[in-house]
Amino acid sequence: MISVEGLTKHFGPVRAVDGLSFTARPGMVTGFLGPNGAGKTTTLRMLLGLVTPTSGRALVNGRPYAALDRPVTEVGAALEATGFHPGRSARDHLRIACTAAGLPERRVPAVLELTGLAGAADRRVVGYSLGMRQRLALATAILGEPRVLILDEPANGLDPAGVHWLRSLLRHLADDGCTILVSSHVLPEVEQTADHVVIVAHGRLVRDAPLAELVGAGGELRVATEQAGELAAALENAGGRVRRADDRLWVTGLEPEDVGRAALETRAVLTELARERSGLEKIFLELTMADLATPPVPDAAVPAQAAPEAAPEEVGAPGTEKGGRT
Repeated sequence: MISVEGLTKHFGPVRAVDGLSFTARPGMVTGFLGPNGAGKTTTLRMLLGLVTPTSGRALVNGRPYAALDRPVTEVGAALEATGFHPGRSARDHLRIACTAAGLPERRVPAVLELTGLAGAADRRVVGYSLGMRQRLALATAILGEPRVLILDEPANGLDPAGVHWLRSLLRHLADDGCTILVSSHVLPEVEQTADHVVIVAHGRLVRDAPLAELVGAGGELRVATEQAGELAAALENAGGRVRRADDRLWVTGLEPEDVGRAALETRAVLTELARERSGLEKIFLELTMADLATPPVPDAAVPAQAAPEAAPEEVGAPGTEKGGRT
């Protein structure tokens, strides 16, 4: 399990993360979302002990990353598809990673097969595409068979087949009881993969909810029938709210089966009955745009003369970022 408790991080006068709290639970894929510069990568780096929090705690299985006995067997992480020696093959890279972590080399062919790199295992990494390097980063992350995965933009560079493969792999690992935290900008893919969503803006939490609850909020039932007047009255009598537009009835407060019963009672023939889902992208924009209208405020508590800690790539200066990543 991943626990973030009141996590705050200052870089000089800038608050990159501001009192953030959330939990990612076993058996679930948790989508970690936010606009550029929202503090996502900084949060992931604090979880992995790469950045020291100003205050608060970032815990994996109840302990800071640095306190884990064998981190590689508890936490797998892929923050970026870099850091590979260009002259080495994927197989050699994974063998070296096994030796450094004290893992048996028999894991190498297993993860190469699992990540679809078995056929390219002896090619030098310099010739790999971005998608292949993403697969190699994930292969490295799962070498120790960890029960927690922390991934930053894992679909970046993958073709449609690769995205489908990644979705299936994450679903399989979550169903097996793994805790998976995925930061991504690809909202349609998150909508197909995640069970739970955490949305941040300016380092602050703006929403923490199950995906089904989030995208179902405000959803309407779209109903088409030639007996619209009679059916609308029956639906309102059943406790629903009905509006008529575009030759259809738009119904809230009822489930599809309620509409079916009302149609049966009024002998209305339904030619269409569907749920209009709000969609993750729409919800994301509604939740983050208002927050982004106000720029982050420098923290007066941080002395202006203090030497600022070097920021990760997402926080170079307020409103800027490097490499297009957060």
